[in-house]
Amino acid sequence: MTPRVYLDWNATTPLRPEARAAMIAAMDVAGNPSSVHAEGRAAKALVEKARAQVSAALGADGADVVFVSSATEAAALACAGRGLVCSEIEHEAVSAWCDAVLRTDANGQVAVDDPARTALQLANSETGILQALPEGLAVSDLTQAFGKVPVAFNWLGCDMALVSAHKLGGPKGIGALVIRRGLDVAAQMKGGGQEMGRRAGTENILGIVGFGAAAEAAARDLSDGVWERVAEIRNILDSSLCGEGNVTISVGKDVARLPNTLCLVTPGWKGETQVMQMDLAGFAVSAGSACSSGKVRQSRVLRAMGFDEVGASSALRISLGPDVTKDQADRFADAWTKARARHLARLA
Repeated sequence: MTPRVYLDWNATTPLRPEARAAMIAAMDVAGNPSSVHAEGRAAKALVEKARAQVSAALGADGADVVFVSSATEAAALACAGRGLVCSEIEHEAVSAWCDAVLRTDANGQVAVDDPARTALQLANSETGILQALPEGLAVSDLTQAFGKVPVAFNWLGCDMALVSAHKLGGPKGIGALVIRRGLDVAAQMKGGGQEMGRRAGTENILGIVGFGAAAEAAARDLSDGVWERVAEIRNILDSSLCGEGNVTISVGKDVARLPNTLCLVTPGWKGETQVMQMDLAGFAVSAGSACSSGKVRQSRVLRAMGFDEVGASSALRISLGPDVTKDQADRFADAWTKARARHLARLA
């Protein structure tokens, strides 16, 4: 039986061996990080080591890294009650707290009038399109970009940023809000005052150490050129899938995007249908953001970019990772183009 191929790395990534090893080792640490005895100090040391690892990987020296349960919680902590604006291409975890009034052009770029009142992502999870972030943003969602492209919090000049472990080979259930030193946020989780008073609750030590180890390994991959090789395979796949006429549109092909992401629109061929067909063929792909999977609806992102209802419901997202080989990509291309040919034949 031919092994399945995982092509949904923007939804979540396989756990890195470095993260797994760190988490297993941490299971033997019994103390509570808030306790002052030796066992508690040992647990606290693990948390602080991971905080330093995430900070170093993200170029956030001098900023506060606050561990939370997810980037979704980080978004709530950063955005709730601040009267921020954003565009419709933001992840729903951000747009839920903002007024989505900013316009997006056909290339997926957002025009920002007042950065200090704006939340703007660096990379879009559906299209992979990268933004040119203005100086002085209130909040930036770095979840998809962190670990895939060079980025440093201190370069961006924003007040706060969101990141998540499971997007770069860490465990699910742990994220972080990075806060410019000296800036305060009101805690939403209240109790014991953990995480510098920003997020109460006993720290998720296993998740935190896994995040730290994954972030360190992700930074090493970037410096070693791993994602440049991923981009080469993505580009070959892009050419093979969109090289025949104008039947399929490669969204964001002419602008800067993540090295691993390919968003294809074949008008009239439902994204959900494509996902099911590819799943049966042995390939895991998606019709958009994993947080929206299972919901039969148009892509807000593509609609904001000017696609009509048909196009916005006909998208397929393919997101590669370092483990994906050219042979696997070729196998997917063969299966998908055959499925597209069958779809087009039914319309003829």
